[in-house]
This record gives sequence, structure tokens and C-alpha cells, in this order.
Amino acid sequence: MSINKIQFQKGLSMAEFMERYGTEEQCHAALVASRWPTGFVCAQCCGTRHGTFERKGLHYWQCSTCREQTTAICGTIFHATKLRLPRWFLAMHLLSQSKNSVSALELKRHVGVRYKTAWLMKHQLMQVMSVREESRQLDGRVEIDDAYLGGELPGGKSGRGSENKVSFVAAVQTSETGHPLFACLTKLEFTKEAMTEWAKKSLCASAHVVSNGLGCFRSVTASGATHERTVTGGGAASVKREKFRAVNTLLSNLKTAFCGTYHAFNFSQYAQRYLAEIQYRLNRRFDLSVILPRLLRASAVTSPHPERLIRAAELCG
Repeated sequence: MSINKIQFQKGLSMAEFMERYGTEEQCHAALVASRWPTGFVCAQCCGTRHGTFERKGLHYWQCSTCREQTTAICGTIFHATKLRLPRWFLAMHLLSQSKNSVSALELKRHVGVRYKTAWLMKHQLMQVMSVREESRQLDGRVEIDDAYLGGELPGGKSGRGSENKVSFVAAVQTSETGHPLFACLTKLEFTKEAMTEWAKKSLCASAHVVSNGLGCFRSVTASGATHERTVTGGGAASVKREKFRAVNTLLSNLKTAFCGTYHAFNFSQYAQRYLAEIQYRLNRRFDLSVILPRLLRASAVTSPHPERLIRAAELCG
């Protein structure tokens, strides 16, 4: 059997990470370069002429046009953080390099912070991933399936009707030979209206969608995509069809990752962030050596997300 080059790629080792980002100065320089790759740009007036100064150990930029003062972390996901940047960088490295993700409890131990702080760091970074993946569109051949997080409540309904399950659509863009390329995981209700909106947002008009017999999947044509519907039935045989190999493999790996990493999490409130984390890593798996710089760039251009919003119930789906 040949070696899977993607699975066995080198990535960024912990030793290399420490050499590049082991100090506050290295992390600060990397953040500045990522936020302003062509030089300082004022967030207020877009001016580039500026001065710099130090105050209380912090490096400030002052726009020469509007006199606005800022630091490297102001207006980013790190805004007002009391943690030193190397801890944030370590958290980003752990979340971006792990195949099955890292729980907040494990993050707490590795980064050396309280559990509440680790939980908030993880959700801040998952929010960055979610924002970055919002505009994801799939093209070409796309396998889709209905999927669910959670289990059956004692005395409740089973299957799709379970009151404790959160539904989401899993979609995988494949090559002509059926190899997975990109994925889209979106929390939503399986109604005609919801699928229509999802298709318009997540599918290119030139996509060819392959789905099972769930009725609402007919709505994917609202995006202009063509649709191939196959009634699979239930049971173990339905998940072994070659036509749906990519999406079934994705769902199997996703459930294994969740079961192996998390004791529990609030499906109804935070499902989309956890799905976005899986989606973000999967869609950038082709070069693990640059996934941390890409996550840093995303964090540098994502607006602050206060704790009250992080903890609030999600409005989607």
C-alpha cells in the first residue's frame, strides 16, 4: 500500500515552533508582519504615514493623518488580552496541527492557564476559523449527506426525530476519481427553505451534487447546481456505497474525533464552531507547515469577539 503523502507530511514540529515563536519578541514581530504585510495601515483612515513609541512596555503606532493610536493586538482577536503572545501562539499551534483537535482541558494543561481561560481561547480561535470558512463554496462533484450530533434522550424519539440531536449538512467536494478535496459542515434544519439558502451560499452554480433520498436535498438546484439523487435506505449497507465514500469517511472521522477528544459539549449552542474547526483544518491539510501562519493572519484580521458573544447562543441553524 502506498503512503498517503498528505497524512505523512512533515508539518511544523514543536521544536521548529519553539525556534520561530518561543519568545514574546518573535511572536510580536510575526503578528505585526501578518497584520500589516506591506507596512502599517491605519484602521480608521487607511493612512500609511505614522510614528511609533513605547508606553508601559507596549509598542504603539500613531497615524500621522488622524492621530489614531493602536497596538498590534488592537482590533484583532487578541484585543485586550492579558495573556502573553507565546501562549496564544502555542494554542494556535496545537489547534492547527492536531488531527483530532484539542479539548479545552488539554489546552489548559499544555498552555498553563485556568480552564476558563483555555475554554475562551479555544472558542475565540474556533470563531476565527468559523468566520474564515463562512464564504466557502464547493464546486465540481459534491457529495452531501444529512448528519447529527448528540444522542437519544431516555424515553425520547430515536433517529432523526430525537430531541437531543443537532442536525447539520456534510458536503465534500471530490476529484473526478472520488478523492476528497474540500468540505463544508453547516448546522441547519433539514427543510426545503434552509437547504435552498445553504445551496445558494455554499454551492457554485457549476457544481454537480450527489445526495441520498432525503427530500429537502432537491433544493440544491436553487444554486444552479445539477442534482443526482440516490435512495440509499437505512442500515449499515447505506454507508458503504462507493458513490458516497468521501462524505461517509468524513463523517466517520468527525465522530471519532469528537468522541476521542471531548467528554461533552453543548451541541445546540456551539455546534457550528466545533464543525468549523474540523472544516478549517481539513480544507488546509495539504500543507501543515503553513497552517499556523494562515491562522495567525486570520486572527489578525478578525474583529474582536467579546466573551459575552462567545458564550451567547448561536443564531444560525
